[in-house]
Amino acid sequence: QVGLVESGGGSVQPGGSLRLSCAASGRFLRISSMGWYRQAPGKQRELVASKTNGGTTTYADSVKGRFTISRDIGANTVTLQMNSLKPEDTAVYYCTAMALVTSLSEFDYWGQGTQVTVSS
Repeated sequence: QVGLVESGGGSVQPGGSLRLSCAASGRFLRISSMGWYRQAPGKQRELVASKTNGGTTTYADSVKGRFTISRDIGANTVTLQMNSLKPEDTAVYYCTAMALVTSLSEFDYWGQGTQVTVSS
């Protein structure tokens, strides 16, 4: 019922910047939060950043001060501005959204993932 389309991944040198965007579409009543996870080869998927409709924002310790998450609630989009990128930021980044699809049902949806590679 909910599709998430990500864009903005790519390759960058250490110290560079990338901007990831994600748009949600489909049949839902409301999206309550959106965020980004990442998964590096051989590692578990981890939360990068999330932001609720109320503005509560969470960042992984490893990205604090370098990444900024923002949302356009009316447009159902989320953006992750990534600055001062490090090789250890290399991963597949996944957009996620918590969507209320009926008055009683809320589900977590995931995008297909976008590759971010930081290398010299």
